[in-house]
Amino acid sequence: MTESTPTTAPAAPVIKADLEELEEAMRDVVDPELGVNVVDLGLVYGIEVDDSNVAVIDMTLTSAACPLTDVIEDQARQALTGGPGPGLVEDIRINWVWMPPWGPDKITDDGREQLRALGFRV
Repeated sequence: MTESTPTTAPAAPVIKADLEELEEAMRDVVDPELGVNVVDLGLVYGIEVDDSNVAVIDMTLTSAACPLTDVIEDQARQALTGGPGPGLVEDIRINWVWMPPWGPDKITDDGREQLRALGFRV
């Protein structure tokens, strides 16, 4: 008689999200005061995905006194974890950073066009 040992299935590997897809999804996050997405405004300094498939986003704001961090964080969470279908990541964590300080030089050409269309001079 032979003994069989129970086998357990290996844990499914965590598939890390593609950073380009994350950046593209962050274009759905719109600065509520300016009406332009946070990527083209130059507010996103970096995105990484940790081993738990959590997006860690280094970003800033146009002003450290901005009262709308919760709105931006909610939009980012919805853009990266929400549907339809499964999200790109399990969750997000935003590191609000102030160095280097944000300035108009960080706005992309697309961001400048969007601001001009909204009546801003840039």
